[in-house]
Amino acid sequence: MSDIKKVVLAYSGGLDTSIIAKWLQEEYQCEVVTFTADIGQGEEIEPARAKAQAMGIKEIYIEDLREEFARDFVFPMMRANAIYEGEYRLGTSIARPLISKRLVEIAQETGADAISHGATGKGNDQVRFELNAYALMPDVQVIAPWREWDLMSREKLMAYAEEHGIAIEKKKGKKSPYSMDANLLHISYEGGIIEDPANEPEEDMWLWTVSPEQAPDNPTYLDISFERGDITAINGEAMSPATVMEYLNKVGGENGIGRDDLVENRFVGMKARGCYETPAGTIMLKAHRAMESITLDRNAAHLKDELMPKYAEMIYNGFWFAPEREMLQAMIDKSQEFVTGDVRLKLYKGNVVVVGRTSEYSLFDEDIATFEDDGGAYDHKDAEGFIKLNALRLKTSAKKRG
Repeated sequence: MSDIKKVVLAYSGGLDTSIIAKWLQEEYQCEVVTFTADIGQGEEIEPARAKAQAMGIKEIYIEDLREEFARDFVFPMMRANAIYEGEYRLGTSIARPLISKRLVEIAQETGADAISHGATGKGNDQVRFELNAYALMPDVQVIAPWREWDLMSREKLMAYAEEHGIAIEKKKGKKSPYSMDANLLHISYEGGIIEDPANEPEEDMWLWTVSPEQAPDNPTYLDISFERGDITAINGEAMSPATVMEYLNKVGGENGIGRDDLVENRFVGMKARGCYETPAGTIMLKAHRAMESITLDRNAAHLKDELMPKYAEMIYNGFWFAPEREMLQAMIDKSQEFVTGDVRLKLYKGNVVVVGRTSEYSLFDEDIATFEDDGGAYDHKDAEGFIKLNALRLKTSAKKRG
């Protein structure tokens, strides 16, 4: 412990990380630097400054990283159509590498010996924070208080806060029983009654989306413009990556889009039930696949789909900065060279329906695909030989094995 002179803490300004800041000062007798990031969680982050100052912290970093998060992390992931285990849209997973990146950069800027985070010893986030940090700063020391201290209950945490003069906010109204995480891509819910996979979530749990039953009776149409696999405009209005996501979260939430309820396999070995709202991500994925459907070659598209689960698993497990993820990203980005054009979507009561797609690079040839007379563009007789060649091994096997 005496080796640590200065540590950079990922600091939300909430009770838990405030306790961690004080605990680091007490247990390690070290200087604490706080880092608070706005990645679109929808909460004011500036109050974290006053809370850090109240604990005598002098170096305080508060940063708006929404555009970097959307541009350099979410958009590249969307080019891959990444989904973990067929359902999870990786909202928490993709935020961790950016936070890790800034933690180690600030450690280097301030001459800190270590970084620290508030992730528990049961979850995936501890793995993501630390693997991504080690990939960027191999010799960095990591302090994970939840793996070291004995404050393992809410009562002990509250007692520690009271003993050390850490303000405990008394909020009016009912406190949420859920553990939540939010950013531009999603908001997640764990714990409370949904800890049991048999329990249906209560309707008042959902914060970003109306229920599909309560969504408008009239559909909302969107025209989504893509350039090289990235959304650049909606309804003809150019938008930055973060603005795209903010807009789609709003319109998607109003139409009841983006709710997911799933049980996932954590990297640390346990199953966990979580509920998620991902309006923008749900719309973006649907639109992107529609754009690829007319601009990607068949085998290129199929290869992407075969590799996607592995790519998604890398992000989920914390390997964003690993060479294999970067290698796959280079292939994915190459595939997006001609994924440019427009997709028309209809949003209606929780559904995202593709109703049109156009591109100057479209590989769809109506002259060939038509059920009408194609003027000789496709010779039906060619199909006979194609079928016979593909049937050869099947016929041989059937004859030999009866």
